[in-house]
Amino acid sequence: MNPLMMKLEAWGCDIKSTMRRVADDELFYIDCLHDIVEDPYFAKLKEAIDRGNVSQAFDAAHTLKGVLSNLGLTPMYNKVVEIVEPLRAGSREDLSDKYEQLAQMRVYLKKLLAQA
Repeated sequence: MNPLMMKLEAWGCDIKSTMRRVADDELFYIDCLHDIVEDPYFAKLKEAIDRGNVSQAFDAAHTLKGVLSNLGLTPMYNKVVEIVEPLRAGSREDLSDKYEQLAQMRVYLKKLLAQA
């Protein structure tokens, strides 16, 4: 296992299951990671939260939830679930702090990718 995969696994990511999902193609998986850190749904989610648009925030968060799950990015997935579920219930609670925590995880992932 390459050092990036080891760091992701130490962070709590489900690398073993994800590698099976991508036919053990580490290069493809790393390309997917580069794609997710630049995913426009992060910006869409922030905008919608800032505007208080529950429907658009839910759509963006739910999309990210699926992608993060498929990529085995468990820490980020768990955080986005904390955003999705109140939105699913139609809650108008301020989710800015949770989004900022997710954004910091995204920064951490970018850092790991830059070191690889």
